[in-house]
Amino acid sequence: MGAVFAAVLVAVALTATSPVLGLAVLIGVPAAVLGIGPLLRPLQERDEAQREHMGVATSQAGDIVAGLRILRGIGGEAGFAERFRRTSQEVRRAGESAGRMEAWLQAAGVLLPGLVTVGIVWLGARLALQGTITAGELVAFYGASAFLTLPVSTATEAAETLSLAKVAAGRVCTLLRLTPAVTPPVHPRPLPPGPPALTDPYTGVTAEAGRLTVVTAPADRTGELADRLTFPPVAGDDTPAVLLGGVPLDRVDPAELRSRVLRSGPADALFSGTLREELTGRTARSPEELDRALHAADAADVVEALPEGLDTRVDEGGRTFSGGQRQRLVLARALLAAPDVLVLEDPTSSVDAHTEARVVERVAALRAGRTTVVFSDSPLWHGVADREIRLDADRVPGSTDRSAGVPS
Repeated sequence: MGAVFAAVLVAVALTATSPVLGLAVLIGVPAAVLGIGPLLRPLQERDEAQREHMGVATSQAGDIVAGLRILRGIGGEAGFAERFRRTSQEVRRAGESAGRMEAWLQAAGVLLPGLVTVGIVWLGARLALQGTITAGELVAFYGASAFLTLPVSTATEAAETLSLAKVAAGRVCTLLRLTPAVTPPVHPRPLPPGPPALTDPYTGVTAEAGRLTVVTAPADRTGELADRLTFPPVAGDDTPAVLLGGVPLDRVDPAELRSRVLRSGPADALFSGTLREELTGRTARSPEELDRALHAADAADVVEALPEGLDTRVDEGGRTFSGGQRQRLVLARALLAAPDVLVLEDPTSSVDAHTEARVVERVAALRAGRTTVVFSDSPLWHGVADREIRLDADRVPGSTDRSAGVPS
């Protein structure tokens, strides 16, 4: 805004002295700024491409660091490193492409104002030779035209910054335009009090109220089944809705469903912050409740090994913990939430048999009287189950991405 005001003020002053030179300034400066316009669109596209490649590279780097121990164990470190090298080269090429366009933009910011200055000085010199203006006025016009290169350069920088800002704002707007996969029902039906039963008419899975049900299903489909039991059906899903306490999930208010039903699986993450905050979230929990949940998940030893116990800060993703430790802490967090219905997907897949035996017995005792569904083919879980269900591939529903609401 300051650059625009300065250019207008100088143009008015020059027009008052010489209408011809003033008109030249009024035409030349905007033309120089507009000449930069055609470079903005390619710059924006290349900046967007660079950000996309950088996002992919960052995700791959995080995956490699988080799973480095496993990659080394299976001999996959070199393969993933080569894949990351290829990705990083794509980032470099995208950065060079964006850099070249930025260089052209900077060059235009120097060339176009220079041409305006040359044009005004040439025109002023002719007017001075004709006696229309004095030599002193010519010097003044030259100084003014040289000054006008600053507003044009400022406009160039502003255009470049706005281009980057538009890329970032476009990502924000894309996020804000996302719509929930499930919309609240117009007339929601309340759930019955107490631990409700969970019934899936499509797969035949029935979890009786207050009892532990263990379901064995194809390993690659347990996540979809767990989603089906805990999320309302999305648009395009024509299978019968799961019943929670006799109420279809699509008729339950989403806020009440989240407060009564919890699904925990291997994809659950640990976030940064103290371990106490990680386990309790926004809900105040007594030390006794924390101890019971940690004991049931056999995670008390994990906390005792930390330098500050529950007040130790956890790295993003819990990278300082082993796979088994992370799984036990995630299980403790789910148990501490104490939902009426808890759906666990392979909760002990990353622990040894002795630890699993302790976890199975303790979780069964802690969840007594509450509805619990465990997806696992471990005989230890089947040994404590009140009800066992086995599903083959024919009884598992098709894949549906419930997070986006689009059938895959």
